[in-house]
Amino acid sequence: MSWLDTIAWDAQGLVPVIAQEAASGDVLMFAWMNREALAETAATGRAVYFSRSRQRLWRKGEESGHVQQVHDIRLDCDNDVVLLKVTQLGHEPGIACHTGRHSCFFQRLEGGQWQAVEPVLKDPESIYR
Repeated sequence: MSWLDTIAWDAQGLVPVIAQEAASGDVLMFAWMNREALAETAATGRAVYFSRSRQRLWRKGEESGHVQQVHDIRLDCDNDVVLLKVTQLGHEPGIACHTGRHSCFFQRLEGGQWQAVEPVLKDPESIYR
């Protein structure tokens, strides 16, 4: 049995993935992986996800240059969520979000409204072609 067989894949053959910055502990983003993406991530040390909207592998940073170097791959107690501990490369400080922010979790609930509490580090128009 392969280590990939241990994972509780959903009906679409996907598993949710959390990318966490190894140095700071910041949660950078949430995405999905299929078997091929997780296998490639483990083999290369570079985060590869499955894009549900594009229905293909998405090698993080393929357009933006904001690559995630993977240091550790962990599986939760139910075998149905993967945690990647990463270093976000390509811009200092690292940009993980397509909005040009460090983390995708930049909105905080304040007074019944979502408020952006993290700055845009780089204009998304200048990141994506």
